[in-house]
Amino acid sequence: MKDAVYANPFESLGPFAFNDDVASVFPDMIRRSVPGYGQLVGGAGLLAARHALADSNLYDLGTSLGATALSLSRHVRADGTRVIGVDNSSAMIERARGLLIEGRTAQDRPVDLVEGDIRTLPMHRASVSCLNLTLQFLPMGDRDLMIKKIYDATLPGGILLLAEKVTFDDADHAQWVQEVYWDFKRANGYSELEIAQKRTALENVMFPETPGAHESRLRAAGFETTRVWLQTLNFMAWIAIK
Repeated sequence: MKDAVYANPFESLGPFAFNDDVASVFPDMIRRSVPGYGQLVGGAGLLAARHALADSNLYDLGTSLGATALSLSRHVRADGTRVIGVDNSSAMIERARGLLIEGRTAQDRPVDLVEGDIRTLPMHRASVSCLNLTLQFLPMGDRDLMIKKIYDATLPGGILLLAEKVTFDDADHAQWVQEVYWDFKRANGYSELEIAQKRTALENVMFPETPGAHESRLRAAGFETTRVWLQTLNFMAWIAIK
């Protein structure tokens, strides 16, 4: 279904939320709004397959409609692994259940979907954890704790895959990449009204940080190795290895 959530003017524009309206058009929304999203999801599965450990848990934290969880399920073959997708949006979890049933093949591992807050989710024996475009929606005060929680739950040799929309310290760089990003959205059929209204709806909900802030947080949590494995415009993805 085509994303037209912000196609008409709103008299009162509330904050962006992962509600039924967004869940119903989410595949189109994210495809047209996140450059490199297909590579991000597919690459997560490939990296997970390389680093997953036997008898461990694979977490997709902020799973939305389960695309990354399904990628983990499809690629990882380590014995005794369990894929767990977590989201606090009931609309997303409800739709994800149906999509995972439709999208799974006989060779894919089952995915356990959990409706809940990733900050309070019990985590243990993780060898792969994914935070794809999720941390940016948490309050700033919860982000260090979330990354440390993942680190503490991760087995030696396990990984965290982190992907975020970022900003940059250099104001000219930040403005340039933001304008190119808007060009990307225009090229994907979004109107000026849609771009402006969604930007306003996200202003007090999503708070991007610089690449340096993310890398400092990963190191402070204890991850010994961090590498950028994907960047498209102002979207970046890291692998952090314990």
